[in-house]
Amino acid sequence: MKKSIIYLSILALAVFYACSPIEDRDSNDMPISADELDVSATPVVINGKNSNKVVVSNHSPVLSEWDYGVGKTTKSEDTVTLVVVGTTTIKFTGLNPDGSYVSKEIDVNVEELSFPVAPEWGYLCGSGEKTWVWDDTDGQAVWGNGGYLGCYAPCWWLVAKADMDGQDPDYGGDGKMIFSLNGASLTKSNASGSNQEVGSFSFNMSKTTDDGNGNLWGKGKLNTKNVTVLAGFQPNGGGAPVYEYDILQLDDEKMYLGWPEPGQGAWGTAWFWMFKKQ
Repeated sequence: MKKSIIYLSILALAVFYACSPIEDRDSNDMPISADELDVSATPVVINGKNSNKVVVSNHSPVLSEWDYGVGKTTKSEDTVTLVVVGTTTIKFTGLNPDGSYVSKEIDVNVEELSFPVAPEWGYLCGSGEKTWVWDDTDGQAVWGNGGYLGCYAPCWWLVAKADMDGQDPDYGGDGKMIFSLNGASLTKSNASGSNQEVGSFSFNMSKTTDDGNGNLWGKGKLNTKNVTVLAGFQPNGGGAPVYEYDILQLDDEKMYLGWPEPGQGAWGTAWFWMFKKQ
């Protein structure tokens, strides 16, 4: 008799749980809207001022992506470093369980660069964005080739700004590039703005290039994605794009770049781009 009672009790419990709705599971599958997002971006305060370190936090039931202009993180909570004083818009994008996306923008005000920032951000983008053009100062060549690790500017084939219309018809001698902190974007444009390409850029100043005599030839690397610099193609490589450049000089006024043809050693063929701040 006791065995029969136990058996019937177990059977009743099984039927109960089989018929009961699992409400927690169903509710977790429901997507949330932007208004329901519980996300924040809070500057770390140092000596009473908002620093350039910002704590981003997501407490919503969605996967995270934070775009803070000069970088991204997919952690639900992280500390990121901004690179300029003033207002920066941080964009949060969440992935709902049903595959839909939800986003929200948060404005953050930085009062002081309390934590170190690579100066190249300021050189390239100024306080937000900066326009670069061909540097024809004193009539110098703006593009051309020369010896890899030996020359720091075109020293074999010299192309003047006036002749760039023939070399790069899409952008010509009056083309320009806009480097922006917003998404680390790079926009290449002709003078009228009727022809544009937009991509992104990054740099790595730890990837230096020695000239073989203990001197720096390249002070770092500039990389571009989905866009090249003006005339950023390989003349001897079928016009293939160049996306990685040695930084020969970079400051507030000048940006000089170099690139060796594949397999070149010292004094092999390299190409040079000479830009200045507009």
